[in-house]
Amino acid sequence: MKVEQIYTGCIAHAAYYIESKGEAAIFDPLREVQPYIDRAKADNAKIKYVFETHFHADFVSGHLDLAKKTGAEIVYGPTAKPGFEATVAEDEQVFQVGDYKVKTIHTPGHTMESTTFLLIDENGKEHGIVTGDTLFIGDVGRPDLAQHVIEDLTEDKLAGLLFESLRNKIMPLPDHLIVYPNHGAGSACGKKMSKETTDTLGNQKKVNYALNPDLSKEEFKKQLLEGLTAPPGYFPKNVLMNIQGYESLDTVMERAMKPLSPEAFEAAANETNALMLDTRDAGDFAKGFVPNSINIGLDGNFAMWVGEMISDIKQEILLICDEGREEEAMTRLSRVGYDGTIGYLEGGIAAWKKAGKELDQLERYSVENFAKAMKEGLPVIDVRKKSEFDSQHVEGAINVPLNEINKHLAQFPKEKSFVLHCAGGYRSMIAASILKSRGWHNFGDVVGGFGAILEKEAVPTSDYVCPSTLL
Repeated sequence: MKVEQIYTGCIAHAAYYIESKGEAAIFDPLREVQPYIDRAKADNAKIKYVFETHFHADFVSGHLDLAKKTGAEIVYGPTAKPGFEATVAEDEQVFQVGDYKVKTIHTPGHTMESTTFLLIDENGKEHGIVTGDTLFIGDVGRPDLAQHVIEDLTEDKLAGLLFESLRNKIMPLPDHLIVYPNHGAGSACGKKMSKETTDTLGNQKKVNYALNPDLSKEEFKKQLLEGLTAPPGYFPKNVLMNIQGYESLDTVMERAMKPLSPEAFEAAANETNALMLDTRDAGDFAKGFVPNSINIGLDGNFAMWVGEMISDIKQEILLICDEGREEEAMTRLSRVGYDGTIGYLEGGIAAWKKAGKELDQLERYSVENFAKAMKEGLPVIDVRKKSEFDSQHVEGAINVPLNEINKHLAQFPKEKSFVLHCAGGYRSMIAASILKSRGWHNFGDVVGGFGAILEKEAVPTSDYVCPSTLL
């Protein structure tokens, strides 16, 4: 049986494609659906089903557009209550895709409707399980992401349900099955996922803490809930979009794909409440940017950090991109429900310069200059996650995680210079651009971040401690 994993690294997301005898099915598609349509067309196949393992929190699924464009049937597991036409399957219901079979296994815990799909080949042999967020490689899904969106459930109750689902529905399955999860390392849907994106169930039974048969329910819940941090603010909003429906991506892109001259861009910024979002590399941004614009680089976890840092999912956005990457930025914004792009700077920052418009800049420290600044007593603020900071950090540094910066602005001195750093320079530039737009001027960030600091052994650091969570 051939199962194709379609992996999107920037949001650590895996969709799956199967095809048999001219019929195809997609599991957990992203919002931009044309690649799936093209994939099926290459096989001369018709997409018959769109299987959704649950109502996703970390991205807007492409189920609605895919069903509309192909006539495919949307399928959820038991207890799902979608606000649109879909099949809500019964537990152990079987769907036919050519000579393949897809069997529904209701596995509540991550969410109440969470469902695993058992894949059965043309010979009737069980091949693998598409687990959604029920079971990851090395981890299981968090039970605290959507518990208050659909119904008021405690994370403790959901954790208990997940324990039962794993023990009664997943662990009795044969060891040879291949596990096909919805996410890999980097997703906030689990706290310690592997970089591997598939594995056998047998091996997971050996190495995944959540499948340890000796754990009692209470011990399981304690391990599962330990080390969780507050979910990203956009998660519940994405859940609602996935339940209730959303605008077609075609409509969103048509509205967004509006080139603006420097003059028109400036006018739009002045006449609306739009946020100016610069998606260029951190180093390029620091050398010259439109005043008051915010930097979140495309070449990083762009969609995740947009969701973390822009609190209003309906926020109007004006884009500044490297030429030719505007559509990519719009698409990646829409993956997490940010459909408010109203235009982009035509010709990018070069056109802005050519028009003689004002540019702002940010200071950056080499590791050597950072070491000198530390000797001079400049405060150091580390914007990595708390788990990263606790694992190892620059001696004397203060930790203000990037996603908490708005709550802790008082930690950043205005009358005294200071230095920012993160792991590699991506997050520190997001923080720097936010601070700059709010009136901070006497600071800089470290090129290469903590990685470069460690490599050059430039300043004293704490001893390394293996982290218990990656959140």
